[in-house]
Amino acid sequence: MKNTFGSSVSVTVFGESHGEAIGAVLDGIAPGIAVDDGFIAHQMKLRQSVSALSTARREADKVRIVSGVFNGKTTGTPITFIIENQDTRSKDYGELAYKARPGHADFSAQMKYHGFQDFRGGGHFSGRITAGVVAAGAVAISALRNKGIAIGTHILSCGGVFDRPFGDMESDIAKLNDMEFAVLDSQKAEEMQAAITAAKNDGDSVGGRLETAVIGLPAGVGEPWFDTVESLLAHALFGIPAVKGVEFGAGFAAADMLGSQCNDCFGSENGVPVSETNNNGGILGGITTGLPVVFRVAVKPTPSIYKEQQTIDINTMENTTLQIKGRHDPAIVHRARVVVDSITALVVCDQLAMRFGTDWLK
Repeated sequence: MKNTFGSSVSVTVFGESHGEAIGAVLDGIAPGIAVDDGFIAHQMKLRQSVSALSTARREADKVRIVSGVFNGKTTGTPITFIIENQDTRSKDYGELAYKARPGHADFSAQMKYHGFQDFRGGGHFSGRITAGVVAAGAVAISALRNKGIAIGTHILSCGGVFDRPFGDMESDIAKLNDMEFAVLDSQKAEEMQAAITAAKNDGDSVGGRLETAVIGLPAGVGEPWFDTVESLLAHALFGIPAVKGVEFGAGFAAADMLGSQCNDCFGSENGVPVSETNNNGGILGGITTGLPVVFRVAVKPTPSIYKEQQTIDINTMENTTLQIKGRHDPAIVHRARVVVDSITALVVCDQLAMRFGTDWLK
């Protein structure tokens, strides 16, 4: 399995949803970066299940760092983050040893691992594995903030309800980074939460879209052809369970524009290039332009729903039905946004280290 991403700064994930522990290893990060345990805990809380909008599984998600940090600073060697699983109920998954849950990786994992995979709670394919990514991402986010680079993600849509777009990105990002339910318009937050609750009460689930902005990135970052800013971000973002689409700038809407509408015309203010539009998402030729890098991620509805569904017995390949039990999220988009922030930070750190050298991040 390919559980490592990154060339200069890399992250490796490990563990299973109902195993003893999960975690991540962050390698290649510059020495001398302050590691704030309080900020790591804050980021972990943003990913946690804390309300009726999420699963009833309650994990403390206390992060234990067992290498790579000394006297509160990174040493430059691999940082290992370990997070123990404590609130597991494996009995809820007994039937799933042979019944493939629609929308989950049960069937495809069976085909690849021939029944040796840990199926409990989705095993290694569970969204639970993203907890290690968030822990590692907290260190990356801190390093970027010290270089004047900020990342923020809001729930652009959920359950058919749309948030307002980014406005003043600096203030919006600062606001979002402390929000449990990251929406820029508080009224829209209430409507989204009502849609999630309605789906939950019907034994169903909803998906949504996340919009991310990265500000403060210098121009000239990105390695064409195949390590462009878009290609590496998309590659890593698609590793997040439930992500089914990624678009940059105007994205698919650009296909319906004229060139005169899509082009971001340049101007100059005090010798600094500027543009009134950002349809290309701050990236041209796979390289940053200095404008905000903006992209959107589509998150599918949580596949674990309580309605009876048609499926197959993966041992006999015969038709059967399944009604999932246990504790599941009616929506995961609000928890996924800090994962998107974390993945983005790790990819950006990697690309900056490739462009300017490892120690640039210090």
